[in-house]
Formats: sequence, C-alpha cells, structure tokens
Amino acid sequence: MLEKETILRLKPQINRASPSALRMWLVSLCAFAAIMQSSLSDSFSSLLIALAAVSVAELAEFLFYFRTEKQAMPKDGSAIASAFVFTLLLPNYLNPLYVALGVFFTMLVVKYSFGGLGANWLNPAIGGWLFVRFSWPAAFEEALNVNPASLGVNGVNNNISYWISDTLNTSIFHVFGMELPKSYIDLFAYSGSGIIIDRGLFAFLLGTIIIGAFQVSRLWIPVAYLCLYALLVKVSGNDLFFGLFSGGIMAAAFLLVADPATSPKSRAGSLIVAIMAGFLSWLFRYHGGEPYGAFFAVAMLNVIVPVIRRIETHLFYRGMA
Repeated sequence: MLEKETILRLKPQINRASPSALRMWLVSLCAFAAIMQSSLSDSFSSLLIALAAVSVAELAEFLFYFRTEKQAMPKDGSAIASAFVFTLLLPNYLNPLYVALGVFFTMLVVKYSFGGLGANWLNPAIGGWLFVRFSWPAAFEEALNVNPASLGVNGVNNNISYWISDTLNTSIFHVFGMELPKSYIDLFAYSGSGIIIDRGLFAFLLGTIIIGAFQVSRLWIPVAYLCLYALLVKVSGNDLFFGLFSGGIMAAAFLLVADPATSPKSRAGSLIVAIMAGFLSWLFRYHGGEPYGAFFAVAMLNVIVPVIRRIETHLFYRGMA
C-alpha cells in the first residue's frame, strides 16, 4: 500500500511501458540504421562521423564521472543515443573535428552541466547541432542547397525510381487525386550531399515502427506535429512530399519533439508543444529562409518547456508532496 501511494505522489508524472535504458538502445538502433543507409552511398563517411561522435561522447561521459568521483559510469546507453541522434542532424561530409567539438558541447555543456539524463532543459542533440551550425556555417552550405530540382540527379537509379513511383501512383495516390513525381522516390534513398537523416530516410522510417511498437515515446505527438505541418505546407502551396521528407522533419517529429526528457508531462502540454512545433517548423522553413527550420523550432520550444511544466505542476499536481 505504501509503495502505491509513493508512486501516485510523484510529480510531475510520466508513464512509459519500457525502462529508460531500453528506450535509449532502441533509439540508437533506429538512428544507426539510417546512418548505415547513408554510409552506403558516401563511402562510409556518415559512419565515420557516427563513430567519431560515439567515441567522443563516451570519452566526455568518462571525464565527467571521473571528475565528479562517481563510482561508475551509467550503462543506460544515453550517451550513445545522444551521439547517434546528433549525427543524424549533421551533413554527411562534415569534418570529424567539428563533430568532436560538437559532441563535447553536447555532453558536457548541454547534458551534464544540468545534472545528466532527464535534467537537461535542451535536447542534447539540438544543442550540439546549434553549436556546430553557428560555429561553422560554411560546413552546411551544400546541405542547405538540397531542393526538388536535385532529385533524380543524385538519387537512386532512375528506372527503379520510376517503376516504384508508377506503382504507387496507380495503386494508392490516384485514389486521392494525387500523383507522386517520378523522381521523388529519391527522397527515401538520396545520395547527394545533405544531412544524414535525409540520406537514410527509408531505414529511419522502418526504425520508427520499432519506436512505436515499444512505446519509446508517445506516438500521437509526432502524428499531431506532422499533421499540422503537412496541412500548412499544403495550404501554402508548397511541395508536400518534399516538405515532409526533407529538412530533417522526420527526425524532428519522432526524436526531438517527442523526446520525453525535454517535453511537457501532461497530454495537454505535449499537444500544445507539438502544435507549436509544427507551426514554427513551417514558419521558419518557408518564411524564415531556413531549410532546417524544424531544428530551430525545437530549440525555441525547449526553452519554454520549463515554464509549461511549472504551469502543469500548478494545475495538475498542486497539493502533492
């Protein structure tokens, strides 16, 4: 009886069907699949970036625990998960030195300076991405130039692309009065210069099935985010397919907006943040001139989540010890 009362008096509450360690390893698996797909078309440059990120993340975690005289490093896989998610947001041709510096910033400044897993107010991967993005903006130049015109040139074999698009058009899209351009299959196997999540999109989307099955995050959060974002893209007259499957939108939806550590705890708070993220992602990308506006949107919302949590505590958990 005492144990049940203790659980009910925790504030704020957040429930998951799987432990943190399992969630971290599943996220790592999903991210690694995308990294491997990207690596197959860039002579394993993406894999090199990932290995550099993981190595430095583990080193940074060791230094932190050695400096603070902790008994043992945690084995929850959070350092590897943070490194892999950070890797997904980077261009596949980025200098490994920039990656290393970004990971040190991610781990020591964003994550551990606030107390470690669950205590950071900013998503570690986003913090590292902002550090690299503003420190070496020229390193993102090629990734910023990805557009619909580049599809069918740097993508998969045209015959395969055309066959798949024709099959989808005749079996699915014609029902809705839509037609998928033949070259747009390249969005799922893009081999030009770009951020790694967009180059490994097909493998990542398969990985999201695992994330959903194991309830790594609340699945309705990315669904709400994507629905509003897609609606705004369509209504504003922009290319819906390119808008959804480029610009890191899928990473923002399934890994960043839905991150339990940097999102509100209540359903109402999470829905508000998902809606705001969808709107800001569309606004920054199509009216702010930033192809990866979704990442800036997540960073901005991470800043106000502590305020939302205070409101949640006042409304839903007031009076609990």
